Amino acid sequence: MDIVGPLPKSARGHQYILVILDYATRYPEAIPLRTMASKNIAKELVLLFTRVGVPKEILTDQGTPFMSRLMADLCKLWQVKQLRTSVYHPQTDGLVERFNWTLKSMLRKVIDKDGKNWDCMLPYLMFAIREVPQASLGFSPFELVYGRHPRGILDIARETWEHQSTPYTSVIEHVTAMQNRIATVMPIVREHMRQAQEHQRHTYNRQATLREFQPGDKVLVLIPTVECKLLATWKGPYEVLERIGEVNYRIRQPGRRPQEQIYHINLLKAWRERETLMVTYPTHTQETAEVNISPTLSPAQVQEVKTLIQKNRDVFSEVPGRTEVTAHDIVSLPGRKVSMRPYRVPEARQA
Repeated sequence: MDIVGPLPKSARGHQYILVILDYATRYPEAIPLRTMASKNIAKELVLLFTRVGVPKEILTDQGTPFMSRLMADLCKLWQVKQLRTSVYHPQTDGLVERFNWTLKSMLRKVIDKDGKNWDCMLPYLMFAIREVPQASLGFSPFELVYGRHPRGILDIARETWEHQSTPYTSVIEHVTAMQNRIATVMPIVREHMRQAQEHQRHTYNRQATLREFQPGDKVLVLIPTVECKLLATWKGPYEVLERIGEVNYRIRQPGRRPQEQIYHINLLKAWRERETLMVTYPTHTQETAEVNISPTLSPAQVQEVKTLIQKNRDVFSEVPGRTEVTAHDIVSLPGRKVSMRPYRVPEARQA
């Protein structure tokens, strides 16, 4: 479950979309909201429960609407277990994040044509997504939920061309046929999902390396900057308190709120103290460098060169110096700092 927005305000005052996705069937729900308040989200969840049933678990990020006391009380009342992603790591809920990208790309085309009525187009977009077979399942979300192929626009057109109507069946025959179809389809769905997950696991693990941290280790944490959430910098060093699960660690971060936070291992890297380099300077201020004198010069010319070198020891010296012959001024605007934002660390180099 996630929230998309803010979007351009529609004619009915909607600015956000509550996205709910079933992990088993990939069946999506997109509900327009005026505000992202916990009260509105709880109301829509109860309406959804009355249609499809109460889930056992709900996975969300750590956004304010999902972390409120109202959401905790709602889940406790309906006996739903709340699962939360680690901070700054949306890959934990990658299925919903990928669906959000698809939904935004479809909405972008709708908003370009009629920006004030995008919320009215959501049911049509959802129907288009639900009837398309999923690559990882081999079937459409509609088929996995209702046990039959949806009667869509193309089916209506085909029936019109063939001048045939949809055959009607009794309730018992319909239920029996749906149960038989589900019993036949589910093994195929599990096999498709297993193959898709195996392929994704193999692709991801080709460049992945196994890393572990022990309590007491010093680490750096990749945290978005205050100026722009799309830019991130390494902060720290912080101390590892404990390992939570296979990929999460509890980190003590003095000077930040909260002082203890759970981070995914992809946002951590080992911190190593910099080696101290001691530089010693010669006791004398200047040392004349050895200058090669051409053997073709006469003794008088050689003596003249040596005298020139002796008089200009500050130039012919091994010690770095500073010239005052020329200078360069850098002019900047009054009261404005000259700075450049840090580059975002690529995902491949975060490990």
